[in-house]
Amino acid sequence: MKEIGSETILASEEFITVKYLPERGIIYHTIHKPITGKPLHNILDKAAEFLKEQGVRKWLSDDRKNGPIPPEDALWGRDWNQRMIKAGWKYWAIVVPAEIHSAGALSPVIDELYELGLRMRVFSDLEKAFEWLDSME
Repeated sequence: MKEIGSETILASEEFITVKYLPERGIIYHTIHKPITGKPLHNILDKAAEFLKEQGVRKWLSDDRKNGPIPPEDALWGRDWNQRMIKAGWKYWAIVVPAEIHSAGALSPVIDELYELGLRMRVFSDLEKAFEWLDSME
């Protein structure tokens, strides 16, 4: 973990950077190139621990440069999402490429997470994602 100005870098490597933005109360990850499997899981688990310890409720995922999600990552993600919700996660903004956003491919995931208490919105514009998260409690 490394503090830079008003943000804390939780993890930074070739494929992904995860930051905590304390003035906004947001954990914010940016995928730089496709990442899957254990490398992704390890970084997200580390950030999840931070969320739990610090009582963070908001997460912004900039996944515009990620690739397709393999079935084993989707299965792992379902469990991870449930653990995160139990740890206090309430709001998730995810930024995806415009073509995925307009396809509505994440609708079943949004519905499932809503039933578990997580409010999720999908965006193709990073600033709009930040605006929405900032408007949540």
